[in-house]
Amino acid sequence: MALISLNDVSLAYGHVPLLDRVQLALEPGERMGIVGRNGTGKSSLLRILAGLERPDDGEIQRQLDLRSSYVPQEPALNDDESVFDAVCGGLDDVRRLCQRYLEHAPGADLDALQNEIEALDGWRWEQRVQETLSRLSLRPQTRIASLSGGVRKRVALARALVALPNLLLLDEPTNHLDMDAIDWLAELLQAFRGAVVVISHDRDFLDRVTTRIVELDRGQLWNYPGNFSEFQRLKDERLAQEAVVNAKADKLLAQEEVWIRKGVEARRTRAQARIERLKVLRTQRRQRREAVGLARMEVNRGDAGGKLVAELEQVSKHFGAGEQRQTVVDRFSATILRGDKVGLIGPNGAGKTTLLKLMLGLLPPDEGTVRIGQRLEVAYFDQMRHQLDLDATLEDFISPGSEWIEIGNRRTHVKSYLGDFLFSPARAQSPVRSLSGGERNRLLLARLFARPANMLVLDEPTNDLDIETLELLEQLLADFEGAVFLVSHDRRFLDNVVTSTIVYEGEGRWREYEGGVEDWVQQSMRLHGRAPAWHPVVEAQVNRAPSATARSTPPTAPPSTATSRSRRKLSYKEQRELEALPARIEALETEQKAIDAALADGTLYGTDPARAAELVARHSEIEAALLQAWERWEALSTAS
Repeated sequence: MALISLNDVSLAYGHVPLLDRVQLALEPGERMGIVGRNGTGKSSLLRILAGLERPDDGEIQRQLDLRSSYVPQEPALNDDESVFDAVCGGLDDVRRLCQRYLEHAPGADLDALQNEIEALDGWRWEQRVQETLSRLSLRPQTRIASLSGGVRKRVALARALVALPNLLLLDEPTNHLDMDAIDWLAELLQAFRGAVVVISHDRDFLDRVTTRIVELDRGQLWNYPGNFSEFQRLKDERLAQEAVVNAKADKLLAQEEVWIRKGVEARRTRAQARIERLKVLRTQRRQRREAVGLARMEVNRGDAGGKLVAELEQVSKHFGAGEQRQTVVDRFSATILRGDKVGLIGPNGAGKTTLLKLMLGLLPPDEGTVRIGQRLEVAYFDQMRHQLDLDATLEDFISPGSEWIEIGNRRTHVKSYLGDFLFSPARAQSPVRSLSGGERNRLLLARLFARPANMLVLDEPTNDLDIETLELLEQLLADFEGAVFLVSHDRRFLDNVVTSTIVYEGEGRWREYEGGVEDWVQQSMRLHGRAPAWHPVVEAQVNRAPSATARSTPPTAPPSTATSRSRRKLSYKEQRELEALPARIEALETEQKAIDAALADGTLYGTDPARAAELVARHSEIEAALLQAWERWEALSTAS
């Protein structure tokens, strides 16, 4: 029997229905992901499932023993409480039952109370809280006011888990979590015995957690079995079928409109049925809700600037003094050039923002030297949205004092520009505070891209953005000719954008790796023989082949201290050789695998021994060539 069933449920704000007579059944043990564009009503649907919001129409059926816990996007916690007290808040009902039993409350059925408490494992409530805090690495006496966004999210999850729910409802749980915490959460949900419903735009997270994807699209729910990758394949098929059906309906409507305009023939009595059918076709066409279009993003590219963006030599940064001194950056060296797309990866509190400020020249180093390129025009995206003026209208926020925006050689009216980011002209005079979280992020991106820039600095730009907008942003950043610094915990977004990653390796040490997250994991495994120190890597990722991108490169051995301190510039010929080596190594490995497959079952030795001997010899040649290529790549990469 389903835990929750929605039958013909409807919900509307204004004239557009968010839910239009939808059906949904959630089975025990299911892990359902809800996806859809920003503003389509995903959070409202989750609140209806949690019993916190009532639909306008329809029926909701719940199992009698259903215990659900709901974790919103922004957890509502009391800043004055301790972590222990905040988590205990998830057991208020259990604690009240225990208190009534112990006080022998007048008129209470003690036997019934005892059964209810035991069914909820109520006598162990304090032990359960301590176990949960320990499992989530939370300190009981820490004040809520002192916690970061990621730790507050952990507290909210702990509060939900101690109630022993058989249904867990999570709204954007990965926002503000670092990669370590996202991995932890994915493993927790995989092991959770109850059902899970999660709203998320983190594609890798959805792939690892979900067993079904439900898409909310134009007021309807579309069900797709499997994880997010399977959803993408099935959705493409559905949209193609929908386009064919709509095209046929539009063609029939056009034919009938031509016929009705003939007038005399249409007024004959025997044509009345055809006229009625035309009315139905017109009604169906009016009621059809077209798919929401894609945003159109374009960066206002400024002066190209010089080739060099930043050069850091043995840079260190410390905070505090004496025993309280903390090293945030320890002897870090890097060269960033125009066109580089650099990802910064590290746990919350590691010092990513400090390192970013050092590379931008906004913070002086305590040791080492920083050289900043000429004519840099920086556009900065702030994850905390401090740049937002909530009382300004959308139009004034984008272009204060002017109705026009100039992007390159093109002059665009601000309403048209807002339309490129999916804001209708009617909303141009709406206040910023009326926007949802995803819409606010989209508005910040609109303002960011309207400013001339040859360098983009994006601090967690993916929070709250829907998947279609994420994919468009990925393409825009990949095509951007200037430099990009990207702080993000969305591994698929990083993999699709960055050409190198700077990774925190503990105690102020940072190291640059070629490629994205997948490449870093592979290189770290080969460098150290283990997963990165602070980042528990899922085995499937370790065994996955490295991505073959233009800048993805093979793993290297760690350079010696002397080498890293005396790095030299490569010649033009050496630089071209270094860039060509990954493709050569990949081609050799591909050929080697093909030979292995041809020789695998041994039949070739009997049917064509000469060919088999030729392949064996070629296999040995490839092995030697691969070894030489690896050594050459190591020598060039450590010298560059």
